[in-house]
Amino acid sequence: MYWWLLLIPAVGWALLAIPSWRRPVVGLADGHLRKCQSSPNCVCSEGETGDHAITPLVFLDKPEAAWERLIQVLESTPRSQIVTREASYLHVEFVTPLMRYVDDVEFRLDGQQIHVRSASRVGRSDLGANRARVEKLRSAFAAAEVAAP
Repeated sequence: MYWWLLLIPAVGWALLAIPSWRRPVVGLADGHLRKCQSSPNCVCSEGETGDHAITPLVFLDKPEAAWERLIQVLESTPRSQIVTREASYLHVEFVTPLMRYVDDVEFRLDGQQIHVRSASRVGRSDLGANRARVEKLRSAFAAAEVAAP
């Protein structure tokens, strides 16, 4: 009798999730990661202050080895897909487990550090998900360095 009520959550999910499937403008701007928009669902280690700022990944080994280690970490991370892979730039898409939102994470190799930018495609707040993702990747990156021969 009220079967149509079941359509409400499905339509709501589609209205929220489908916009996240469109790819935003990503990539380097003047050789650097792009700045975050004003919404709080983005963190970046390059050129940001305040709530958008996050520390880059740092390492002591050779830049090429650290870059390959990061790629291995990303390839072993669930729900991630490397979209663009260049000598000093990566664009990775992460899909959230429940709502299937797509977030974009970018990396830029810069000497003995790797700059990172993580941003949600839709919504205003991410409840700290992008910052938490970067910190989780940082931990995995550091652990992989210790495990390397």
